Amino acid sequence: MADPAIAALNSLLRRTTIEDHTEAFKLANSAIKTAKANSDDLITAQHTRVVALLKLDRFEDALRALSEGGDALQKQCVLEKSYALYKTGELDAAEELLQSAGAGRGMKHVAAQVAYRNEKFEKAAAIYRDLAGEEAGKEYGEENDLRINFSATNAQLEWQGKGGVVPDTQKQPGREDLEAFETSYNAACGCISRGDFAKAAMLLKRSRDLCEATEDLDDEEKKAELVPIIVQQAYVFTRLGKLDEATSLYKSLDLDNVSDGSTKLIAQANSLFLETGENPFLTQRIFESLPVASGNDKLFGYQSSTLRHDKFVIHLKAQKYPGVEEATTTILDEEAASPVAAATSDLGVLNAAAACQLQTGKEALRKILPLLESRPDDLGLLLTIIQLYIQLKSPGPALNLLEAFFKRLEAATTADHADVRFAPGLIALAVALYRQQGQQSAIRKELAKAAAHWQRRGSSQSAAAGGNTLIRGAGIELLRSVHPSDLAAAGDAFSYLVSTQTGDRTATAGLVASFATSDFAKVQPHLNSLPPVEKVIGGVDVDALIDAGVAVLPTAEPSPGKKRSLDETGAARQQPAKKARKRKLPKNYDPNKKPDPERWLPLRDRSSYKPKGKKGKKRAAEATQGGVVHEETLELAGGAGSVKVEKAPASGGGGGGKKKKKGKK
Repeated sequence: MADPAIAALNSLLRRTTIEDHTEAFKLANSAIKTAKANSDDLITAQHTRVVALLKLDRFEDALRALSEGGDALQKQCVLEKSYALYKTGELDAAEELLQSAGAGRGMKHVAAQVAYRNEKFEKAAAIYRDLAGEEAGKEYGEENDLRINFSATNAQLEWQGKGGVVPDTQKQPGREDLEAFETSYNAACGCISRGDFAKAAMLLKRSRDLCEATEDLDDEEKKAELVPIIVQQAYVFTRLGKLDEATSLYKSLDLDNVSDGSTKLIAQANSLFLETGENPFLTQRIFESLPVASGNDKLFGYQSSTLRHDKFVIHLKAQKYPGVEEATTTILDEEAASPVAAATSDLGVLNAAAACQLQTGKEALRKILPLLESRPDDLGLLLTIIQLYIQLKSPGPALNLLEAFFKRLEAATTADHADVRFAPGLIALAVALYRQQGQQSAIRKELAKAAAHWQRRGSSQSAAAGGNTLIRGAGIELLRSVHPSDLAAAGDAFSYLVSTQTGDRTATAGLVASFATSDFAKVQPHLNSLPPVEKVIGGVDVDALIDAGVAVLPTAEPSPGKKRSLDETGAARQQPAKKARKRKLPKNYDPNKKPDPERWLPLRDRSSYKPKGKKGKKRAAEATQGGVVHEETLELAGGAGSVKVEKAPASGGGGGGKKKKKGKK
């Protein structure tokens, strides 16, 4: 006869619902105590206890129960154990366990969640794509869950900088995405990652309205679901400059009761910058007191990188330059194996800002240029120096530094260095500097090399890094050249786009334009896919264009030179007479009074000058004006003749003008 506890458990399992988890856990414990060792009833009771613990969100207890159950239970509960490991943040262990297990539908769902939380979004997207394509084994409501999770994965791919692997048809939200608050929220996150904040604000409002109106959730569940929506709304309002609305949204949240640790940390950090005002020291103190998210609540890589960046910025504003410089240098030295990684490029900028103490101009360059000698592959430091040179209107040294950086990357043999060498952002910077220097041939050469690199990397890598956009731009620029080599490179670029992107009419038109004069065989298969010429020019009035003539760009008026211009007859035009400047007269000027004729002479040369004192009278007596003049004749050296010199008589007593020596008294 079966044990009463086991019979009660079997009866409960036959009529169980989602509300019976606590009762199931109690009955499972009772059945485990009375069941025989190594029996099927014991395994069933232990399995029931594990499932009840998972339903009650007691994931660590579930892992302990699995460990106590032995190998037989763990072999039967692979799905449950992998899910418990996922919820406790042990992602690597969960992934390893799933790889050794079967490929059931439930396993795939957990594997996709593990890959998503482990930031392997491409793998998660592939699993969700396979699950959506499999018709066998689908349950009711699973299609909606797949659409929600798949849209969230696409949004994360764009946040990670891999938006190129997301098809264009899935980037823009469809009508079905606006029917649920989860899909509307995910579509809004995708818009935020692309910088389309206006559309994101509309989608977030839609998501919030749907969440508040749904009848599938109770009040507590609605509050929990609304927290991330409101946090994203506040962030969007901040980016749109609506700071009052953002502050109001943060104040409406009860962050103390938020269970999601990562969402709570982000909300606290974002609201901090809006509420603390202009006191950086208070901001730093509050920022340091924020909790650290860990386990399954840990931040994604781009979130933790942004939070680290904000921390160093706060310290810079608090004038803690040595601390920021030391901390960023330590991190850069630890990650020296990948110095060109985008994750550390912002650290190079912050390190340079701390080294020059937020100065700009030549003083900043003098302090941070030596850093480039010790860290020549620091991308953030390099871009900072280039920006300073551009601000000083010295593009030449900036271009030299960028070219030297390109040469060092080309000397490396790894694919990562090559991808950085031809990164779309760096190529755009090089093109801008070349254009400023007027080096058009260098622009086309650089674009041709970049397009060839991304074509060799393949469609997936090129799309993930934005290489397809660069290939398109390079092809358009190369089409403007008349050199056959440039036209051939443009044709190769557009041929690649046509083969990898179906229905791209711009690429098709570029391919036709590239080979129209050189290889008609390559053009002919694509002519039917382009609109006929008659349709393109159907609304153009040719006669009106001919009557209007050829449009000419306006030319700047030549600056007038110093020479006088000629009129129609060839005679020099007379310059207008200059207007006489009005003379200013002193305030006490009397027109009836005759001015002193000696007013232009110095005071001592005027006739009215009377020196004071004995020395002054002696100098006046020695003057020739009004005195007797004696003439003397001086013989010139070498028998050259003689010159008469007038000499005034000496004043005073005799003695030949010599002073007597004073004797001793």
